[in-house]
Amino acid sequence: MLLEPFTINFFCTDDFRVYSSNLPAEKHITGKLFTQRIERQNLTLRTRLKRLNRKTIGFSKSEEMHDKVIGTFIEREFYRC
Repeated sequence: MLLEPFTINFFCTDDFRVYSSNLPAEKHITGKLFTQRIERQNLTLRTRLKRLNRKTIGFSKSEEMHDKVIGTFIEREFYRC
């Protein structure tokens, strides 16, 4: 399986039968229990990394500024004490 190198505790999916035949039953959660958290994280990533999108007002052309903004974002979001 392609996902074996990663540590995945569980899979959250809808009730499509392909998932139940390919995912282990003990790690498969059917429903929308974790959807809100996942969507919130996706929205946070999109809004905070808007500097990478040319059509936004926060776009910067310099590669140095991109590196600083992305580095600061990763540090604040994933390595906060």
